[in-house]
Amino acid sequence: MSYDAVFFDLGGVVVELKSIREGYALFVDRLGDEYDLPPDALDRWKSALGDYFTGREGTSYRTAREGYRVATEALFDGSPPPEPEWRPLLEAASAETSRPVDGAVETIRAVAAEEVHVGVVSDIDEPEAHDLLARFGVADCFDAVTTSEAVGHTKPDPQMYEAALEKWGGDPARAVMVGDRYDHDVAGAVDAGLDAVAYGPDARGPKATYEIDDLRELPAIVRGERG
Repeated sequence: MSYDAVFFDLGGVVVELKSIREGYALFVDRLGDEYDLPPDALDRWKSALGDYFTGREGTSYRTAREGYRVATEALFDGSPPPEPEWRPLLEAASAETSRPVDGAVETIRAVAAEEVHVGVVSDIDEPEAHDLLARFGVADCFDAVTTSEAVGHTKPDPQMYEAALEKWGGDPARAVMVGDRYDHDVAGAVDAGLDAVAYGPDARGPKATYEIDDLRELPAIVRGERG
């Protein structure tokens, strides 16, 4: 079957996760150039950030923006420099290192050319989502962006998919979600009534409608050319 709406996850589908981690490392390195930080500063920063995210209850969302503040505070034993001094370093490092997944930009443009509804459903802060799409030059390809910050929950909470579907206004059975995580993106979407494209090995599983290893396979799925 062909589809009338396509929803993309961002992390791991549109933006390389490795490039995000590289941004963290560059930020901490530059922070160390200005302040006397311990040799294990990056490990401490990432550990504090991980603890912040794992401390949430259920699918309730904790913003990355606050997580970065908590992690940076941990480097300075609770007395960090003023946020206007370190936040620009983080944003600049992220902008310099972030790069799209291979084939993502051309795939998004090809899908948008099919005149279907193109949306985002992602566990991300609202400004960060729009910044990434603009940075990669594909913001104009998307009709709507649904983030966990706006909804208040993370996938696979059905509220994420309900919010995205409400913005579109169509039949869930005519929509497909593209994600790189099985429980959150694939099973979550299917449980909400959508079909799902599993991108990469961590997304594969019994509920996947399609499985791909190259995003450039997606336009044919959208057009109904792949069974």
